[in-house]
Amino acid sequence: MSWADALSNTRTQLRALNKIIPETTTAFGGLGKTVKEGGILDFKAKEFIALGIAVATRCESCIVLHCEALIRAGATRDEIGDVLAMNIQMGGGPSMMYAAKALECFDELSSNKNASS
Repeated sequence: MSWADALSNTRTQLRALNKIIPETTTAFGGLGKTVKEGGILDFKAKEFIALGIAVATRCESCIVLHCEALIRAGATRDEIGDVLAMNIQMGGGPSMMYAAKALECFDELSSNKNASS
């Protein structure tokens, strides 16, 4: 499955979850909005942190969502590489495997974005 397909599937799954527990998902969405819009760090820095956590926790759905957000925020491949290097330093071999997935995801979604621009 492509990362674009994974992104679409993740969105479909989240829409289904939103329908069954709208109060919970709305509250969680509000928390995310508050955290991302407030504070000292900018949105892109916070998304780098989120990508790091996604890699560390081995959550492919999180990886694809945060890669997409980082592409929209203008993140570069070199910046992603820096984040992933830190992940590997902190998490060892398992983080290296998911860092490779994250880079593949970023590259695929970036090329899809550039192709549609």
